[in-house]
Amino acid sequence: MPNFYSDHPELKFQLENSPLMKRIVELKERNYADKDTFDYAPQNFEDAMDSYDRVCELTGDICANIIAPNAEAVDAEGPHCENGRVRYASKTYENLDATVKAGLCGVTMPRRYNGLNFPCTAYTIINEMIATADAGFENIWSLQDCIETLYEFGDEEQRKKYVPRVCAGETMSMDLTEPDAGSDLQSVMLKATWSEKDNCWLLNGCKRFITNGDSDIHLVLARSEEGTKDGRGLSMFIYDKNQGGVNVRRIENKLGIHGSPTCELVYKNAKAELCGSRKLGLIKYVMALMNGARLGIAAQSVGISAAAYEEGLAYAKDRKQFGNEIINFPAVYDMLAIMKAKLDAGRTLLYQTARYVDIYKCLEDIERERKLTPEERAELKKFSKLADAFTPLSKGMNSEYANQNTYDCIQIHGGSGFMLEYACQRLYRDARITSIYEGTTQLQTVAAIRYVTNGFYGQVIADLLAETEIAPEYAALKARVEKMAEKYNAAVAKVDELKDDEFKDFCSRHLYEMAADTVMSILILGDATKRPDLFDNSARVYVRYAAAEVEKHSDFVADAQPADLANYRK
Repeated sequence: MPNFYSDHPELKFQLENSPLMKRIVELKERNYADKDTFDYAPQNFEDAMDSYDRVCELTGDICANIIAPNAEAVDAEGPHCENGRVRYASKTYENLDATVKAGLCGVTMPRRYNGLNFPCTAYTIINEMIATADAGFENIWSLQDCIETLYEFGDEEQRKKYVPRVCAGETMSMDLTEPDAGSDLQSVMLKATWSEKDNCWLLNGCKRFITNGDSDIHLVLARSEEGTKDGRGLSMFIYDKNQGGVNVRRIENKLGIHGSPTCELVYKNAKAELCGSRKLGLIKYVMALMNGARLGIAAQSVGISAAAYEEGLAYAKDRKQFGNEIINFPAVYDMLAIMKAKLDAGRTLLYQTARYVDIYKCLEDIERERKLTPEERAELKKFSKLADAFTPLSKGMNSEYANQNTYDCIQIHGGSGFMLEYACQRLYRDARITSIYEGTTQLQTVAAIRYVTNGFYGQVIADLLAETEIAPEYAALKARVEKMAEKYNAAVAKVDELKDDEFKDFCSRHLYEMAADTVMSILILGDATKRPDLFDNSARVYVRYAAAEVEKHSDFVADAQPADLANYRK
């Protein structure tokens, strides 16, 4: 039987082949403190890695043999709104049942709340596979990740109340956007008022574009401070559907991800609990929530890219023209090689980011229990900054690659790709949202630009070049990457020298992509050094592709002047 994990050794490689994993497991397991309390807790590092591997293989089986075969039916039927409630497509319930029975809920949560206590890296592999099988269902399943924010900022009573429910399979959503507040979340106006009579907060207003909006447990951004109009008046709340007070007004009729209900919600005196402290809803809690969501969309994007590559490859091997399989035509195998290179390069960036997130999140969790040592505090600071810098690169570039790979998948199919009978059109539709929601690619650039202008990406690139083992056979490719780094640094220096904020913003997307292209080139060369059987072709293709991209961006920045902005405004 097919298996999305064991059939794709690239995933097992990303799980096992980083020196950071030993530190991650050590931190996550608190030196294996659970081994005497929970019979499924690992005894040591090897035992923990074996647990991740086994659960990933189980997930791979479910994805290949249940979720993926259901994907077309879910896409065709979609969810329905009935009497203010969501009814999923019938096959979605099969998917949910399979994942709940397999224990794939509350994956990262501590065992004391009935979670698996897996690190983000292992969770991301599971997430990617589910997205490969069906990106729409992945949206429903992966919103369990919202529990991280409740765990991080809620109190112990709230953790005991809600975390075990998510670990048992209850669903979540994050209710942020409103009709007049999309990316500008400071404009959120859903009203939260304290009720002395009910001894709780009451929520009133409307939310729009809420993924899985009829979930069991909601994290809600609402205005708690009367008279305010900016982010300082917003707080985070927990709404339990069992309390009532929220109805689904309608489900959006979307281009893609049909299996995932995107809802407009109406709150009428909905009872809610404050999560954390007042006034920090946007300033602190939503930022943490969004960073987790952005990593999730990066994983979703890689999953869609993987599906597009597999669809394109299978069709090219099967389809004959002029008496020959089309995979033998240079125009086709060139597209497939670039698709695979983007997939592998984007994936290695995704898992490098996940590992950075793991280390700093584990240290933050430990800090809730005891004071960190000076060495641990320095480690927390280092990896928190790396995670914050890499997350917008991973989300932005992988979502763009998902769009590009699904486009090329249709192109390989030719006229057949335009027909609804082929899965490539669903992948193309599903991919389009990845570069929009949880912060557009343009907003990822905004999030990343400070790491461009303060020299952080330049230093990261220099450190990676110095620290990454790259085999002698890739010396010429490494030299090309070093030239890419020089071009990037020169472009940054020019923009900094002009000291024009509008011009900096004008060039930011070019600088952002140059940084990402260079980082991914180093990472994929490192992967190819360890496993040339898996990554040699992708490394050679990607570095050449990325070098051309960097050259293009370098030329743009070198030729551009602040005076040019007037031409773009016309």
